[in-house]
Amino acid sequence: MRTALVTLLLSLAASCAAGPEPAPDPDLRILFIGNSLTSANDLPGLVQRLGQSDPSRRVMVASVAFGNYSLEDHWNRGDARRAIDAARWDLVVLQQGPSALPESRALLIEYTLRFAGDIRRAGARPAVYMVWPPLDREAEWDAVTASYAAAADAVQGLLLPAGEALRAARRTNPDLPLFEGDGFHPTLAASYAAALVIYAQAAQVSPIGLTLEAGGVALPTAEVTVLEAAAADALARFPAR
Repeated sequence: MRTALVTLLLSLAASCAAGPEPAPDPDLRILFIGNSLTSANDLPGLVQRLGQSDPSRRVMVASVAFGNYSLEDHWNRGDARRAIDAARWDLVVLQQGPSALPESRALLIEYTLRFAGDIRRAGARPAVYMVWPPLDREAEWDAVTASYAAAADAVQGLLLPAGEALRAARRTNPDLPLFEGDGFHPTLAASYAAALVIYAQAAQVSPIGLTLEAGGVALPTAEVTVLEAAAADALARFPAR
């Protein structure tokens, strides 16, 4: 009798284990941690708007952004770490200044590593939003790119090559208005290029035609065509790994 009961329990356990697994959650949840290069033109909102291109999935965003903040500043303040723990995220996007100098690159990598520990414990993947240098230091563009690529490599995170998309757009059309009067902060066009890169990389879709699928943006069609192509160029050179 006892043997029969044990056999029955084992059979029930096996039946439960073999049952259907819950359907995966298709929604994409992204937390942004950065400074004015994240908050300008509501970059997270632009990414969320691009998510409308796929009606089968919602894109939900939140951000912790303070002007002129580095990742070290965010780490010490604590708001960003609390935000990571406060909700379930798929991606946590990290961003600081250009970080072209060796000491700045070292700090970018160090604090990306620190945040990556919290991010992975929360069940999310770290992502690194590559920015760009001020125009009066344009010669440092390669160094900025290398710093952000190194930070992403250090944590096996997702590299979001927005800065390279802006550089590609400038090569195609040097007259395209990408920077505000300070020669550094992004116009809507530049933020939109960054949003195309971020959403396309996160969702693993092509940025070409994405604007139309998402319902448009308040930019001239000719500019959008250049920005989509520039985003595609950057993503081809820095594919997701």
